[in-house]
Amino acid sequence: MINKRDKNQIRKDRHARIRNKVFGTANSPRLAVYRSLNGIYAQIIDDEKGVTLVSCSTIDKELAGKKTFEGKNRKEQAKIVGQTLAKRALKKKIKTVVFDRGGYLYTGRVQALADGAREAGLEF
Repeated sequence: MINKRDKNQIRKDRHARIRNKVFGTANSPRLAVYRSLNGIYAQIIDDEKGVTLVSCSTIDKELAGKKTFEGKNRKEQAKIVGQTLAKRALKKKIKTVVFDRGGYLYTGRVQALADGAREAGLEF
């Protein structure tokens, strides 16, 4: 009998390995990404205090209410989320972050979110 591991469990194990190395401080908080089938979620976290400083997602009332995502594919939506997150972070005077890709491969929507955040002014 073939026992195949759950892909999400493999991702969680990969994420645990990454979290051993990536830690957000007050000077450079952690930009954490979660990707679901329909949406993408990102938040900037200060791990020393255990506090979320800034967050943004595709279900954010501010973005979804303006119909920002109409006619856009998920990759384009992720880029908009990254840009919006970076603008909110810059308002709170957060310029540098460490990127936590959440165990996902750095391609597709995760990469688009990171590129959008970089374009809007975040450094990582």
